[in-house]
Amino acid sequence: MKIFLIGFMGSGKTHWGKQLSAKLGIPFFDLDSVIVEKEGMSVSEVFAKKGEEYFRYQEKETLEEVIEGTESFILSCGGGTPCFFNNIELMKKNGKVIWLNTSVDILKDRLFRERTTRPLISDVDDAELRRFIIKKLSERRMYYQQADVTVPEENTNLEELIQLLLNEQESDRMKDEL
Repeated sequence: MKIFLIGFMGSGKTHWGKQLSAKLGIPFFDLDSVIVEKEGMSVSEVFAKKGEEYFRYQEKETLEEVIEGTESFILSCGGGTPCFFNNIELMKKNGKVIWLNTSVDILKDRLFRERTTRPLISDVDDAELRRFIIKKLSERRMYYQQADVTVPEENTNLEELIQLLLNEQESDRMKDEL
């Protein structure tokens, strides 16, 4: 089983990924963390020293490596991962994609506290953060909406998330039998 968690930064992908991993006994990877390990510098440093285009290319390569090199996993993807290089199609072809759809206000509250570690918002001032999130979400929504399962993150719990995943797998099994 290969599960890809997508959603805007701060939507809870790493949080839920770790919980799903522990409950299902499947390895968990955070795509950004794998890139950080490969590059030997933080995501913010990669953005600053090599640029977003370089980072996005490394993101695609690393996504492919995880898919090819691991039989079963839960992968927390960066917020922009599905939006570049047809990554969303690659994920859908190789596993189940879950969109953690989190409200703008919850994202704003979470990201306000984490701004210094997020390169895309490190220079966005407090007053502009909500507008930035709305703008970026509207740009990314068409990619996120291609997920196999959409979860309203702030209203879910681990058992509901697992049930949604099992329901999706059962639906796929039934389609295959028809």
